Amino acid sequence: MNSIQDNRVQKKVNLLINSNLLWVTLLALAMGMVESAVVIYLRELYYPQGFKFPVQLTSTTVAITEVIRELATMIMLLAIGILAGKTKTGRFAWFIYSFAIWDISYYLFLYLIIGWPLSLSEWDVLFLIPLIWVGPVWAPLLLSLLMILLALCILYFSNQSQTAILKMREWVLLIAGAIVVIISFCKDYYQFVTSHHPAVSINQLFFSKEAIAYSAQYIPDRFDVKLFLFGCILILAGIGIYVVRNLKSLRKLD
Repeated sequence: MNSIQDNRVQKKVNLLINSNLLWVTLLALAMGMVESAVVIYLRELYYPQGFKFPVQLTSTTVAITEVIRELATMIMLLAIGILAGKTKTGRFAWFIYSFAIWDISYYLFLYLIIGWPLSLSEWDVLFLIPLIWVGPVWAPLLLSLLMILLALCILYFSNQSQTAILKMREWVLLIAGAIVVIISFCKDYYQFVTSHHPAVSINQLFFSKEAIAYSAQYIPDRFDVKLFLFGCILILAGIGIYVVRNLKSLRKLD
């Protein structure tokens, strides 16, 4: 009797996950399309000859609006995770999955509509919070693939066992890897500002008129590939430890 009930519960869980996977994917794809549309409008206004560094100087209103738009996007992606997940680990998985699909589809729609990026080595402004992130297009795409891998692993093992949560060691590796990756994206811009404006204060780097002026002077010089890949290795190590631990747990149950 218990086995029959367990099978029914398992079927319901599988159905729920499959349904969530479809709708979360479609929603993230739609958000990626909206994101690309906004960028296309901005490029038509500020870069009619095609996007290139340095970025065009915009009004403070436009710059602040862009920061708020990015923050609003993060809130929407977080909301997807909260609504789709049933546990803290599950919510985290759905959040990073939707984030990754959104990011990949953003570049996909840009390429399909305006033929950009011409190559995966093209430089792009990746994020604006708390300061400018820049890097070649291949870097956020690789990071997105790692996020999808982690999310699917969590969803799979959570479906097999209710105790398939991320442990402290795995969290430490994932968070450390994320911090290293973020530093690799921000490092070149930070070095540019501090070398060209030695008297710059920390406050002037974030959400200020000075920050807008600095961004209009900045041309990416180098991307620290080794630092970025080191961060990815830390993330991959966290994923690997999580997968091995849960595979062992499943074997014990069998």
